[in-house]
Amino acid sequence: MTSHRSEIDSAQRFAFGANWAAFLERLDDTRIAEAERSLATMLGIADLRGRRFLDVGSGSGLFSLAARRLGAEVHSFDYDPDSVACTRLLRDKLGASDSDWKVAEGSVLDRPFMDALGHYDIVYSWGVLHHTGAMWEALANTVARVAVGGQLFIAIYNDQGRASRLWLRTKKAYNRLPSALRWLVLWPSALRLWGPTTLRDLARGQPGATWRAVKQDRGMDPWRDVVDWVGGLPFEVAKPEQIFEFVQRQGFTLEKLTTCAGGHGCNQYVFHRTGPESDAA
Repeated sequence: MTSHRSEIDSAQRFAFGANWAAFLERLDDTRIAEAERSLATMLGIADLRGRRFLDVGSGSGLFSLAARRLGAEVHSFDYDPDSVACTRLLRDKLGASDSDWKVAEGSVLDRPFMDALGHYDIVYSWGVLHHTGAMWEALANTVARVAVGGQLFIAIYNDQGRASRLWLRTKKAYNRLPSALRWLVLWPSALRLWGPTTLRDLARGQPGATWRAVKQDRGMDPWRDVVDWVGGLPFEVAKPEQIFEFVQRQGFTLEKLTTCAGGHGCNQYVFHRTGPESDAA
């Protein structure tokens, strides 16, 4: 079994944790408040008091923090040691080393690790499972952690067909380059992603409007999102109906679906578990 570091060194994996560390340098109260608002809105719940929240692939730790501030008992984990460090830093800085917020290093593909976690009222995994290298196995292990009556909130990259295959080539090219030369892929990709939108905003007399809107969406940072998108390996995609059918078979009903309108981003799903808990998906 390869290690996280060896996967990065062999250009099989993007250093997500390093990107999250850069994101935390810009984190402020406004972004945190937006993360709380977006989480509560998608789940359809005003607060999370009395609920157990599992953050599968916690990244920066922002949404673990949002869940904790909304009152949940939180368990965060990530495969990337740097992401684990980011989450712990955020907890210790803003959560005061809260005993109701546990942070661990682990893999969603490690079945014994996942089984040992037990079941949760809310299982959250935003933009993570498609970066594991085994998305459907990761999704099965994640689904199994949701308690009866609980909610599953996931975001998975949209399948664009040929465009997704071209982006996979771009991501591989980015990760194969030495760090000092990655701008050769990053900047043309950023222009491709943001050029048309920037021109449209200028034509409307609203320069930077969409960029600012992205900053307000979930408390994210548009530039760090670009770096994550261009570099993000492993990379898998799925059509909404594939996710819906897979999760529905495990005893879930769909509560909310927000698509990226056929674009290159994530489709967001909130499911409710009505069937029995299972350790096999």
